[in-house]
Amino acid sequence: MKVSTTRLEKEDAKIIYQETAGLAIITIRRPQAKNALTANMWQQLRSIALQTLENPKNKVLIIRGYGESFTAGSDIKEFNAISLEKAEAAFVDMERTISTIERLPIPTIAVINGPAMGAGLELALACDLRIGSDKAKLGIPVGKLGITLNNQFAQRLVSLVGPSMAKDLVYTGRMLKADDAYRVGMLNYVASDDQLDRYAIRMGKLVASMSPASLLAVKTSVQECIDSVPNLWNGSTPFVGADFTEGVQAFVEKRPAQFKRRI
Repeated sequence: MKVSTTRLEKEDAKIIYQETAGLAIITIRRPQAKNALTANMWQQLRSIALQTLENPKNKVLIIRGYGESFTAGSDIKEFNAISLEKAEAAFVDMERTISTIERLPIPTIAVINGPAMGAGLELALACDLRIGSDKAKLGIPVGKLGITLNNQFAQRLVSLVGPSMAKDLVYTGRMLKADDAYRVGMLNYVASDDQLDRYAIRMGKLVASMSPASLLAVKTSVQECIDSVPNLWNGSTPFVGADFTEGVQAFVEKRPAQFKRRI
């Protein structure tokens, strides 16, 4: 197995990249923060995702989280010390990474071994397939933080679970357990926690054994169907607004947010 690791600003925050048997494997490793991604990590993730295409032997990309989480999404604490403009730019860069992964010309599989929240869930939704352990939890608690769900995220979500469930998840901020996520279409497969990695490798090898032409054709056709829906995200819908500052501060202070009524 060929292994290369991209280290970030802290020893315990890294994006780990591996190649084995036709599979490229990215592991998000920042366990002390539930694998939440900093702005630098989002950029590194995009760079490494594109790196998978440099080796023609890579047939499938697997994205997983280290330890007991997939990823909690973006590092909210990082936004506490920056302006709304810089926060917006960071979210746009995050969306750029997710869109890059979504449009890779090889199949992508998200392996969800624990919580996948917010942008972490969006990253999983951007993958072609999602395999969850029986300990997986999926949700979009953006309403607690004053983050606006952009059109691209909403489109990915609605295409899988429908409009009513998409609203439900944002309105309530609830986390779906693996069986419920499978039932509504957010997970393709559920495996026991101790068998998850083996299951993912086996599934990755199965997909890799198929005709690359067939896989690319269906991936391209499905994406074109999704793109045919009007009002795709074009950068005009902001991720953060008037509630974001209060939501982030409340998160950092570990208290309920006090949002102002605007309706």
